[in-house]
Amino acid sequence: MVESLTEDTFKKVITGPIPVIIDFWASWCGPCTMLAPIFEEASKKYHGKLQFAKISTEDFPEIAEEIGIIGIPCLIIFKNGSEVDRIVGFHPMEMLVKKIDGILARI
Repeated sequence: MVESLTEDTFKKVITGPIPVIIDFWASWCGPCTMLAPIFEEASKKYHGKLQFAKISTEDFPEIAEEIGIIGIPCLIIFKNGSEVDRIVGFHPMEMLVKKIDGILARI
């Protein structure tokens, strides 16, 4: 399950007990729309290992700016409140899972 974040819940989620991958997206972004169902499906594979969340760059531009989002979709993995890695752009399921697995193996 993918949790929708707000400014208040964003800080809580990135400092939570398990790593989190956050999808920074916008409604006008075609690749973001294509990635959404893949991201949702991937969330089932990592249940208990990696939390999945999303935040709209339209609704919360301050957060996107603060983190340095320059292209979307942008998936950022956080652990203990710090950014671990980024996956920028659209990726099909197989490639996304491969990238996530590689990042999780390092942290």
